[in-house]
Amino acid sequence: MTSQEEIKVVLLACGSFNPITNMHLRMFELARDHLEDSGKYRVVKGIISPVGDRYEKEGLIDASHRLKMARLAIQNSDWITVDEWECQQPEWVETAQVVRHHYEELISSENNNDDVDTVRVTPQLKLLCGADVLESFGVPNLWKPEDIEEIVGRYGVACITRCGGNPEKVINQSDVLYKHSKNIHVIREWVTNEVSATHMRRSLRRRQSVRYLLPDAVVNYIEENDLYSEESEQKNADVILAPQRYTCTN
Repeated sequence: MTSQEEIKVVLLACGSFNPITNMHLRMFELARDHLEDSGKYRVVKGIISPVGDRYEKEGLIDASHRLKMARLAIQNSDWITVDEWECQQPEWVETAQVVRHHYEELISSENNNDDVDTVRVTPQLKLLCGADVLESFGVPNLWKPEDIEEIVGRYGVACITRCGGNPEKVINQSDVLYKHSKNIHVIREWVTNEVSATHMRRSLRRRQSVRYLLPDAVVNYIEENDLYSEESEQKNADVILAPQRYTCTN
């Protein structure tokens, strides 16, 4: 397959990024390798979209800090970007709406292409996520059925799963996921990595080192701004999380 026949893909990762970790960045690299190794795709861009403050997850620090850390984390990447649109919205935004927004941005960008000799083909947009998000599609009343249908059926998902996981079982147990299984790219992470933002915040609260688990620039920013503490972890502790509060998705 020649490069002209390869399908362009943009990867979009939504989440708290509280804080962003090396594993968040590693997901983009794993997905790009997997898709491009198939010979069918060429990944042209990665987008990190931190959730807004109105998500009100326990321990969620201000979006301004999470945006800054994300931008510091990708400062050496030539293809991953950070987008602030979701953070700027006055209310919490459903994931399907975020994906839809970025796809419309891709269409608009292609339509504004001044090169009249270029065939305009809008890249595919795929939601990049971990296996926990794929599993959450099966949790009753957490996602709107029409949102799952739109995300998986219209756009597609690149799911990073770890050794020992069984995403095929998750797909098989869901009628909607099974119907669109060709749009779900299961990407195995064979190098065990249990880095999570929750673990990072716990270590930071305890004044333990997180170097080499987070990008150095992010570690420095956290230390300079004294971001994570017992007090910050209690933020939104008594608030019902956005998906349940609005009886819709994320």
